[in-house]
Amino acid sequence: MTSPKVETRLSTSEPVKKETFGNLAPWSEPAWYSSLASPYYNKSHKRLRDAIRSYYDDNVLPYSLDWEEKGDAPLEARLKYARSGFTFADVPAKYRPADIPGPAGIPVAQLDIFHLMIMTDEGARVEGGVGTALAGASVIGAPPIIYHGTEEQKQKWLPGLFTFETSFSLGITEPSGGSDVANIQTTAKKTSDGKFYVVNGYKKWITGTPWATHMTTAVRTGGDGMKGISVIVIPVNAKGFSWKRIPNSGQKAGGASFVELDDCLVPAENLIGKENEGFRIIMTNFNKERFIMSIACNRKARTCLSTSLSYAHNRHTFGKPLIANQIISSKLATLARYVESHWAWLEQIAYHIQQSPLGWQDPEIAGQIALSKVHGGRILEMANREAQQVLGGAGYQKGGPGASIEQMSRDLRMMVVGGGSEEIIADLAVRQETALAKKRGWKL
Repeated sequence: MTSPKVETRLSTSEPVKKETFGNLAPWSEPAWYSSLASPYYNKSHKRLRDAIRSYYDDNVLPYSLDWEEKGDAPLEARLKYARSGFTFADVPAKYRPADIPGPAGIPVAQLDIFHLMIMTDEGARVEGGVGTALAGASVIGAPPIIYHGTEEQKQKWLPGLFTFETSFSLGITEPSGGSDVANIQTTAKKTSDGKFYVVNGYKKWITGTPWATHMTTAVRTGGDGMKGISVIVIPVNAKGFSWKRIPNSGQKAGGASFVELDDCLVPAENLIGKENEGFRIIMTNFNKERFIMSIACNRKARTCLSTSLSYAHNRHTFGKPLIANQIISSKLATLARYVESHWAWLEQIAYHIQQSPLGWQDPEIAGQIALSKVHGGRILEMANREAQQVLGGAGYQKGGPGASIEQMSRDLRMMVVGGGSEEIIADLAVRQETALAKKRGWKL
């Protein structure tokens, strides 16, 4: 029996109009915003994107560079942001005030890693340290409590985030080093009655200190190396706790500070997890911190690209627009290749985290995230340099069309070194991936 022929026809219906959003210039937004289909995002992601873009455009970006210059955001802006639902999204519903919505009204239990990517990416449109001035450093200081704290600790500290009654910094880096966590020098010794720890040492470049009520702190409670590390939460009003701001070239509103702990008395119940088992808590916390910084590097590189692209079309020299010069379009195309491929890598990592039962604790992701952070930092360095080349003096000037590019050039080192220097975390990636490959059966 002969099979019937199937006639294939091209559709004559009108093409479906694609949704568009944000800056419509090439590569100025993640591809799924306007140009390419994606399997990762649904209506709730678009709803979040739309709402958070509107919030930043209306409430933050018009004032952000002034706040950066002043080194602080107004109290009313901080309180409004804390109550907006866009921050502290990883705090479970049971610890959130009843009148604080999830971001864009989405219940926090329904948020996934791609919602986190959107919130981080949109927040990275704000230059300087203004994000920290608005929310404190709880994005890195609170997760050890959220994921490893006792029920009593969570009930005690997490609800206050939304009123700034509590705000957490993360105290790991010391004058003697930052990335070498296993060799921190700050000590915590229990009193004879076992009720307190007496903490002595120094912490340096501690982001968010001016607004912090507590510092989630890496301390040495045992012997040498990683097995002697614990995590405790130190109230900043504790006797013996003192700090002062460090004047840095950028991120003035980030509030990076030097902290001195002089016989600082801390209740023993402020220990997070078990004594001498804090190293794992710190290192898994780094996974999320570095992933967030990778996303921020990507967005800031994208800002450099979109600003340069716009300027190159509008700026005329020698009777033609800058973009008409092949060397300028080549610079922009190169940046686009790096930015778009890096974003695709971040989406792949995010998908794995979302599928893994271990989430951020999955040993498969540490090396991947570390390398994505190194790559993001390198891309941002290149993008900022090329943007300043395209913009010329406008990219060196405070204010004007290149204001964000100029600010970014002063923030760069923090973006590249923060979360672990690229030399250290690149080495970490090699060691992690080699060990995983051997477990899979790779033989040398």
